[in-house]
Amino acid sequence: MPTAPFARFLRRLIRRGNLAVIIGSGPEMAFGNGEGSKVTLHIKDAAAVRRLMLDPELALGESYMDGSLSIDGDDLQGLLAIVVRNYGNGGDLPAAARVLAGLRRIRRRLDQSNPETDARRNVMHHYDLTPAIYDLFLDADRQYSCAYFADPSMSLEAAQAAKKAHIARKLLISPGMRVLDIGCGWGGLALTLARDYGAQVTGITLSQEQLAIARDRAKAEGLTDRVSFELIDYRAMTGQFDRIVSVGMFEHVGAPNFAAYFTIVRDCLREDGVALIHTIGRTAPPNATNPWIAKYIFPGGYVPSLSEVAEAIQDAGLRIGDIECLRLHYAQTLRCWFDRFTAKADTAAALKDQRFVRMWRYYLAASEQTFRHGPQDVFQFQLCRRPDAVPITRDYLYTPLVQSLAKAAE
Repeated sequence: MPTAPFARFLRRLIRRGNLAVIIGSGPEMAFGNGEGSKVTLHIKDAAAVRRLMLDPELALGESYMDGSLSIDGDDLQGLLAIVVRNYGNGGDLPAAARVLAGLRRIRRRLDQSNPETDARRNVMHHYDLTPAIYDLFLDADRQYSCAYFADPSMSLEAAQAAKKAHIARKLLISPGMRVLDIGCGWGGLALTLARDYGAQVTGITLSQEQLAIARDRAKAEGLTDRVSFELIDYRAMTGQFDRIVSVGMFEHVGAPNFAAYFTIVRDCLREDGVALIHTIGRTAPPNATNPWIAKYIFPGGYVPSLSEVAEAIQDAGLRIGDIECLRLHYAQTLRCWFDRFTAKADTAAALKDQRFVRMWRYYLAASEQTFRHGPQDVFQFQLCRRPDAVPITRDYLYTPLVQSLAKAAE
C-alpha cells in the first residue's frame, strides 16, 4: 500500500489545520499545524490512495461519492475547508497530478468552446434535473444565485428578495422599460421586474424545464402581457432593450465566447441603456475549471477572472459604470442551501439515489469553502454605452435600502 508516498504528499500539502488520515486498518496519521477542530478522514484501500495522488481534484469528490473515502461525523465542510485553505498555499502536487493540471490549462479554451448544441446539452445536464430537487433547498422564488445579505440576520428568502431589489436599483428600472433577461432561470427576477417595477421583460433560457415553469408562473400571476419567456441562445438575440440583466448565466459562456457575448449585450442595449451582469468570478489569474465540477455539475462551465471579463467588456466598446464584489454573500447563501438540502437528504435519495445526495452535498460544500477560503468571488458589472447613463455616485443604491431596513426594524 503506497502509504509513505501519500503521507509525504499530504505533509507538503496540508500546512494548516488539523487533519487525521487512516488508510484501511492502518494507524492514524496527523497533518497540519493542529489548528482548529480535528477532521478524521478514512480512505478505504490502496486503489483510492493512488487515485488521490494521481488526480486529487477529481478523485477527492469521486471517492466521497463512491464511498471509498469517508469522514468522521460526515464532516464534509470541515474536510473541504482544510483542503481549500491549503491548496495552492505552498503545497506541492505529485508529478503526475501537476502534468494533468497543466494539460487542463492548455485545453481549457477547447473545453469551454460551447457551440449552441453543446450549450443546450450542458444546460440540460444541470438545470433539467427533476424540478423537485431544487425545491429541497432553494427559496420559493427559485433564486439559484448569490443572495444579498444586507443584514446578516436575514433569512434566505429575505436575502434573495434583497438581491433582486439591489439589481433593480442598479438597473434604474422605471415602468414601461423593455428589459432582456439573459439566462432567466425559472423566471423569478423577470416576474419581479414586471410585477413590482412595471417593466416589459423578455426572458431567454436553454432549459426546457425552466422555460415551462417560468411560463406557468407568468400565467398564474397574470403577467403574460408583461413577461415572455423564450427558448433562445443568447447568440441569436436581436432587437433593442432599455435594460439588460443576466444573473448566474455568464459562468456558462466560456472564455472563447466572451467577445460574442458582450457584443450581443452592446448591440441589444439602447444608447442610453444600462446592463447588469452578475457572475461568479476569480480573484486569481485564469485557470481551468475544476475537473470534478466540469464532469459532474457544470459541463462546459467556467469561472472567469476579473481581468478576462474586463478585457472583453473593453473590447466590445462598453463602459463599466460600477463593479461590486459580493464575496462572502455567496458563502452564506451556499450554507443555507447545504443545510436545507442535508435536512431533506432522505427525500433527495428517494428522488435520485444516495450517490446523488453525496455528489450534491459535495458540490454545495466545496463551493462554499472556495468562497470562504479560495479565490472565488461574485462580480456585478454595471455596464452602459454612455458615461452619463448612470449617476456618478452610489447614493441611489443604498439610501432606499437603509430606509427600508430601518422601517423593517421599527
